[in-house]
Amino acid sequence: MTQPAPSRRHAIAEDLRNQISTGLLKAGARLPSEAQLAAHYAVSTPTLRNALALLQGEGLVEKIHGSGNFVRHPLRRITYAGGGRTPCAVDALRTTVRTTHLRAHGHLTALLKVRPRSPLTEFLCLSHEGKSPHSLARIYVPRDLAPPGIPEGALAAHLADLPAPLAEVQETVSTRLPTPDEAATLRISATLAVLSITRVATATSGRVVEAALLVLPGDRADAVFTTHHPTTPRRADA
Repeated sequence: MTQPAPSRRHAIAEDLRNQISTGLLKAGARLPSEAQLAAHYAVSTPTLRNALALLQGEGLVEKIHGSGNFVRHPLRRITYAGGGRTPCAVDALRTTVRTTHLRAHGHLTALLKVRPRSPLTEFLCLSHEGKSPHSLARIYVPRDLAPPGIPEGALAAHLADLPAPLAEVQETVSTRLPTPDEAATLRISATLAVLSITRVATATSGRVVEAALLVLPGDRADAVFTTHHPTTPRRADA
């Protein structure tokens, strides 16, 4: 049975994909403008953009608004392991942290089990590999547990040393498409699925001491959860 011919967008994507895989287009190289590529392939600009969207969804190309489309450097895959508190920084990645004071509203009141307008501190953590954004985390802590002026480099240690021992860390993991803001911040395609993780840490006192919303693009993250089962020594036969 004759296979149907690939659509123009798939054919263009395949040609560019081959140029990337063979090294004709090297990592970090800027692609010709969309108008030039559309003229080269004799297609409309929307068709050309659809082809580029396929490559963006595969993590091969990234679009930097105002600069153009670039061949993406292969990004490090990280492993997210469940349990414990949320690290803001990931080894081998550079992380910037923006601190904002706000009042609890909407879903934050339910996550942190606080009254509306209770004082909170948000840590917006954006990790980079080289010049490329890698992953995003928003960490919320009751204001009294996050004194102002904490240095960025000490944030991870501070979050790992919050008062009161933990009784429970609940993690909800799902996949979804990124929001427009997440796609722009992480410079990923709106069609690339992300791993969305919500973590809530509760102390033995019953107080929620941290809630974190993590966004990990699916082309660079794996989630691994390990359950250790106690073993009972087998009795020797009589």
